[in-house]
Amino acid sequence: MIKIKKKFSRGNKKLVKVVKLKKVEQEIRIMEEFVQEFKRVARESRYNKRALVEEFKKRINRVIRRKLIKY
Repeated sequence: MIKIKKKFSRGNKKLVKVVKLKKVEQEIRIMEEFVQEFKRVARESRYNKRALVEEFKKRINRVIRRKLIKY
């Protein structure tokens, strides 16, 4: 039973870290605050760099994201 708990608890910890990353949103915070929190949570998620960039783009404020796409 202990072996089973250890095996499945690792998977749950990874899932929790991924969910945490997906919950980070910029909303009305300034970019610097958002970036700091995103970096902190991203380090724990173990995403590769490309996936992190995609998640970052999804999480920034919509208005900012639209303006960046224009350029």
